[in-house]
Amino acid sequence: MAHAPQFFHPLCGSNPGTLLRLLTSNGPLALNRVPHVLTALTAVLLRSPFSLAERIAVPFIRRRHAPMPSPVFIVGYWRSGTTHLHNVLSQAPQFGYVSPLAAGLPWDVLGIVRALRPLLERVLPSDRYVDNVQVTPESPQEDSIPLSNMLPLSYYHGLYFPRRFPQHFRRGVFFEDCRPREIERWRRALLYFLEKVSIEQGGKQLLIKNPVYTGQVARLQKIWPQAKFIHIYRNPYVLLPSARHFFTRLFPELALQRHEDVTVDELILESYPRMMHALSADAAALPPASFAEVRFEDFEAAPMPELERIYHTLELGDFESARPRFETYLAQVRGYRKNRYPIDPRDIGLVEQHWQAFIKRFDYTLPRAQ
Repeated sequence: MAHAPQFFHPLCGSNPGTLLRLLTSNGPLALNRVPHVLTALTAVLLRSPFSLAERIAVPFIRRRHAPMPSPVFIVGYWRSGTTHLHNVLSQAPQFGYVSPLAAGLPWDVLGIVRALRPLLERVLPSDRYVDNVQVTPESPQEDSIPLSNMLPLSYYHGLYFPRRFPQHFRRGVFFEDCRPREIERWRRALLYFLEKVSIEQGGKQLLIKNPVYTGQVARLQKIWPQAKFIHIYRNPYVLLPSARHFFTRLFPELALQRHEDVTVDELILESYPRMMHALSADAAALPPASFAEVRFEDFEAAPMPELERIYHTLELGDFESARPRFETYLAQVRGYRKNRYPIDPRDIGLVEQHWQAFIKRFDYTLPRAQ
């Protein structure tokens, strides 16, 4: 699989209003990123007539399809194992998911994506920027990037415009300082996008993974009262350096401004407890068979029993029919090498100072040196 073109940027999948709003409200660009912005502008303008035609057609297309089933959401803080769980569960034939092309071109899921699929698949990146997880045309994706291309409310915009990273992060994750109409616009964009993905995936129940939703379970359940949620959690001592790597590794790839002075530790240390507290409160109010939790280390060590438990807890249907597909995929990735991070004494102090309650709640101890 080829790599994306040299000046490609995820904002190539945006729309004119969102792109112009971002470019005019986040400060000056780095000169070496101007070609990326020009490429995005060109792509957006060339796609605009087709995206508009799809928007006009979608209400008529919806009428020919059954209502979208309530999704299954995988939540958990960044680097908790959400991607691995998502990749495994997506092997079940009962689930649909956001494909790489739908993630990159959210306005064109039912038009350009279908018409030009073979050509577009050739320019997908071969792996994720932050680790060794392979990307194929069938790899399930989260919906953060597509939503960041549909409205100016996303933590991803802080990765694109790091001069305002804290503001974008807090707005996109916690809706901090957002007006009600901004949140309502987010709700409509989410519904519009996932309904199109549901149609594109043949009406299957969607399996959606997004760390942001860890703190938004109540909002999602209000949209889809029958939605189900799987929370995966991981040792906080390992989580901090891994989350730090995730954010800092993305800046060189995605930032359109200088990013050398951006620090992420404060936001990570602040946001993890906020999201965990919100999740705990929201999960307590969910109806039966709507919420399951899995410990990443247990899932990594013995995935099949954990998958069977998730199916049973959430009443997801016949586990045995999906078992062979899970086993085949797990055999294929058995040799995958995770990124490993040394446990720094300073990080130990930060984790114990800020996250002690969650070390106790999830019953973790300091891991042995790897």
